[in-house]
Amino acid sequence: MPLNANAVRVALSGAAYVAPKGATAPTDATTAWPTAATDIGWISDDGITESNSADTSEIKGWQGGQTVRKVISSSEMTFQFTAIETSKTVLELYHKGSKVVTSNGKSVLAIKAPGPDRRMFGFDVIDGNSHIRIVVPDGEVTETGDITYKGDEAVSFELTVTAYPSADGTVAIKYSDDPAWSDKPAV
Repeated sequence: MPLNANAVRVALSGAAYVAPKGATAPTDATTAWPTAATDIGWISDDGITESNSADTSEIKGWQGGQTVRKVISSSEMTFQFTAIETSKTVLELYHKGSKVVTSNGKSVLAIKAPGPDRRMFGFDVIDGNSHIRIVVPDGEVTETGDITYKGDEAVSFELTVTAYPSADGTVAIKYSDDPAWSDKPAV
């Protein structure tokens, strides 16, 4: 396969979304997100990090002790990003199970012990006219970073979303209008 510099992508911009689990998701790379989805807002310049990991067990043969097979014993797909826009949506994602409410004209967040909070997540990755959309139909914020309150940096909320498998094992769906994804990429 010849080298193709036109297929080199840079994630110049994008967005992160959250919606109730079971909400209708877009089925292509560019259709607008449904009204049930909320844009999480500004993401730090670190962008979004997708991680895939698998734990394997080795099966060794009696003759010579060589590895003859590896069995995947567990796997996980996560998305990590840092929200730098403070909003009701971000606060409720960071403080799982807690809700921002209005009381006597003031917003109040009673922080509760975290509980299950599965939702649909989505990520748009944009490089000019090339779009990649990732839909996580069943995900949950499973890790958070520390919040630092300082005079010279944005208050930020580090979030890690774990994608859970559906009945058929699908953890995420990726769509793209990028010609490089095609069997016959444009040259």
